[in-house]
Amino acid sequence: MTNVFPCSSADISFSLDTISPTLKVKSGSHTLKALETARHHLLELRQPIAFPTETVYGLGAPALNPNTVAMIFSTKGRPPDNPLIVHVSSMEMLASILPSTYTPSPTYEKLMEVFWPGPLTLLFPADPAIVPSIVTAGHPTVAVRMPSHPIARALIAFCDTPLAAPSANSSGKPSPTRADHVIRDLNSKVGLILDDGSTCDIGLESTVVDGLGVDGNLRVLRPGGVTVEDLERVRLFDGLLTLEREGAKVIMIEGIDEVQEGLAVMNRVKKAAAETRWVKID
Repeated sequence: MTNVFPCSSADISFSLDTISPTLKVKSGSHTLKALETARHHLLELRQPIAFPTETVYGLGAPALNPNTVAMIFSTKGRPPDNPLIVHVSSMEMLASILPSTYTPSPTYEKLMEVFWPGPLTLLFPADPAIVPSIVTAGHPTVAVRMPSHPIARALIAFCDTPLAAPSANSSGKPSPTRADHVIRDLNSKVGLILDDGSTCDIGLESTVVDGLGVDGNLRVLRPGGVTVEDLERVRLFDGLLTLEREGAKVIMIEGIDEVQEGLAVMNRVKKAAAETRWVKID
């Protein structure tokens, strides 16, 4: 039997600090009861639950418990060679699951500053002594994101542990964006669903990016809620600010067609320049 618990994002607030944020949930609310019950299912009964995110509904279990994570695969009928995304509620929680010797690159720091919390998943080095191999499918990396949906982030913080959570659907079926989608698909396979009564804002999965290559380039492994243009724009303007900060006198940029995203990029470049000169290279 599936139990559906109503909850509301309006009952939840986080401080702006993403390193170690303060969570507040309205006392006596349905949301507080729902989160307490969900925590009981996840940590004590050790059963996956379904919950809303800004992308799609997720089927979550404590990421550091391989036995509970295994239930995600059996519930979905998911192949074991398909790794899971780990969801965290803070930068402090992120650091707790990564190798102690690892330091994120400046590019990663900027992407997390701009897009976290939000629909961007980044690949990090995995510590097999912390993150079970069932989560990473034996790969040397672990995919992590910090969701922006208040219910999702509050649930993770409430449990005080990262949650592994793919979409809450049977493998091969469309990703759910409402609680009733989960009920129709998984039915009694999942014991508890948190229902905020609305449709997920974005409606497609997070963008997955790998920036761990020796060349430092970003590789989009899965398109999603953050576009390639969004990523390029952040890298461009962060690069310009870095060069200015380091005292660069001349910056050469290859011009692009001034249409759609190109128009915005070239407009910002021109505004940032004290003087512009066009150079033709044969």
